[in-house]
Amino acid sequence: MWYAILALIPVCLITVFSCNYIIHKTAKGKLFTDTKAIPYNKVGLLLGTSKKLGNGYPNLYYTYRIDAAARLLKEGKIKYLVISGDNGRREYSEPEDMRADLMAAGIDSSVIFLDYAGFRTFDSVVRLKEIFSQDSVTIISQKFHNERALYMARKEGIDAIAFNAADVSARYGFRVQLREKLARVKVFVDYLFGTKPRFLGEKVIIPA
Repeated sequence: MWYAILALIPVCLITVFSCNYIIHKTAKGKLFTDTKAIPYNKVGLLLGTSKKLGNGYPNLYYTYRIDAAARLLKEGKIKYLVISGDNGRREYSEPEDMRADLMAAGIDSSVIFLDYAGFRTFDSVVRLKEIFSQDSVTIISQKFHNERALYMARKEGIDAIAFNAADVSARYGFRVQLREKLARVKVFVDYLFGTKPRFLGEKVIIPA
């Protein structure tokens, strides 16, 4: 039994490395950190996260994504913004929290569209095309997250680029980075087995 388990370890490591390499390579040339250099897209996709951590402290991933989205809108690099996040529990709504903080930052609510069923990045990307009818987009999140979302966008036939929000320190984000390695493997599993979003629903029209 132990021999079988030990034999699986190299296989698991090679799988994780291969999935990470493919996703990283797919994102090459599509990641931007400078608002002046990033091309214009009509729509941006802001990937949701919780406003606060489990201990009640502010979530820096959230704070930095809000700042990045506001900058793109204010500098005219996107015209509309789809906020896609988790709204699956009472009194918890990532899209509504993000909209409120963007409005507090001076963004007009009329350019913001909420996707309440972005329970996973996979759902957010697929729903952008299936529900919001977009075939090009600027994805907004941290670099590691953007790379994975860009791979999904390519699989869905979406012409995507991404704007990297500021990242956090290695110590602060260690567990997130560890989960990201496994999440990248899950991407390939999802496509292998033809996974679908938890919900689809009616179309949402974004103006020209």
